[in-house]
Amino acid sequence: MRLVLIRHAHSQHSQHGLIADLRGCTGLTDVGVQQAHVLANRLHISAEWQECAVVLASPVRRACQTAGILAHSLSRQPLREDADLRELLPGAADGMSWADYQARYGLFDPVAEPDRPFAPGGETWNGFLTRVQTTLHRLAAQYHGQTIVVVSHAGFIVASLLVLFAIPRPGTDARFEPRHTSITVWERAADSWCLERYNDTWHLDQEQLLKRAG
Repeated sequence: MRLVLIRHAHSQHSQHGLIADLRGCTGLTDVGVQQAHVLANRLHISAEWQECAVVLASPVRRACQTAGILAHSLSRQPLREDADLRELLPGAADGMSWADYQARYGLFDPVAEPDRPFAPGGETWNGFLTRVQTTLHRLAAQYHGQTIVVVSHAGFIVASLLVLFAIPRPGTDARFEPRHTSITVWERAADSWCLERYNDTWHLDQEQLLKRAG
């Protein structure tokens, strides 16, 4: 199974410093819509994964909106939502600003407190990692031998690296930071995972070069 993970395009919630899940997300910015179209054009020209078995998306608006723009370049099959592809679930903090969140709940430190819920009704860091790992293995079993494209979030992509490489969280200053509309590709074969590509944003880099040249 080849798993193509794409981070959603630039979103309004990040621009305004908000925590946004199903309730709080208001979708992409104009820049984000442009980013998604640039990636869709790349996929159309290259025909990468054009015959994928399915296009899956987190049901959060920014991911669904990105996936909807990409879907026509990827597959004739309908876009399907999968709630397990969401970011760490914020619970009662959904829609709050980060400043208001910290004033009410304090700093969320997954290294020091991996079993503390993000907010009431929210997910713990350890719970999030378990969900991501379970989802990856479920998709590998469900789409064995096929290619699937998944539009998700930075946290889900980072968590895939942490759980599949069994990377501990020692609290260092180093981190992964997948860019908007970046492509990360995993291949599952012979009961092991292989990272084929990470944070591929060639399409955005080319777009910037063309703008400068023009």
